[in-house]
Amino acid sequence: MTLTQLEYLIAIERFGNFSEAAKSCFVTQPTLSMQIQKLEDELGVKIFRRDKQPIEPTDIGRKILEQAKLILKEKEKLHIILQMERGEFVGSLRVAIIPTISSYLLPMFLSNFTKKYPDVELIIDEVTTDEVIAGLEKNHFDIGIIALRSNQENLLTETLYYEPFVAFLPPEHKLIKKKKLSQDDLNVNDFLLLKEGHCLREQTLSVCRSNENEWIEKSSKVVFESGNLETLIKLVDQKFGMTLLPYLALQYIKDKKKLNQIREFNNPVPKREVGFIYTHTFIKKHLSNALKEEILKVIPDELKQNKNGLIVH
Repeated sequence: MTLTQLEYLIAIERFGNFSEAAKSCFVTQPTLSMQIQKLEDELGVKIFRRDKQPIEPTDIGRKILEQAKLILKEKEKLHIILQMERGEFVGSLRVAIIPTISSYLLPMFLSNFTKKYPDVELIIDEVTTDEVIAGLEKNHFDIGIIALRSNQENLLTETLYYEPFVAFLPPEHKLIKKKKLSQDDLNVNDFLLLKEGHCLREQTLSVCRSNENEWIEKSSKVVFESGNLETLIKLVDQKFGMTLLPYLALQYIKDKKKLNQIREFNNPVPKREVGFIYTHTFIKKHLSNALKEEILKVIPDELKQNKNGLIVH
């Protein structure tokens, strides 16, 4: 049994077929298949069922996979300990981030991070909150950046900043006359929403003090459910409705007319709590601390504490 064989096992479980697993391990499919067969012969058991697509582990295979993950994690931990002892920042950090954060946050710090830590490979996946959590539990990601929920199950969290929401109104909307808005001004029927699975959808409904079923029943307009916040911004300009924007999005709006369509909220200002999320077995703490440091350098000071804010989930 070799560590390489164990790595092949994990790759097959992740991709569900030998071909994709071989590509991810930078070997040919026959090489990977031969190594898995040798391991199965050595252990005297079948680890995978080849008669299903995607390929599934057998019952004993699942137990072997769990142990393989523990062994590889301990190997990785040894390397991390040595890196930290030498003050080295090397290796990879697999980061999952939700789209409504990535579009605005990544351009602010990514260049600085890569220049300061040239030997760290950031592997970034843009996925929904549920996909972040599922990926962390399956060890597909090292760390997630999400809008933190009130209950994060068995995962650990670190707050990065508290981001206010602002309203983006269509031209000539009745609320344009107001300098600031309160939650009582909002009617959920006026809102364009992101698709289900995006936390900003639930946060918008929470700010409106309503629920999704009520919105669907009352709305008589065309219902746009986009997966892209930038699409919603364009639809707002076409007077199809209004939307909520995260505060960091404002720095990318250069058109003065659009800026005149932005309205902030009176206290308590609705906000989301943005932070890291990771498992109890996460070991690349020195890399996540370096990432956190670079993020906080570019975040406005007023967002680093929750003053006069109402956290929405």
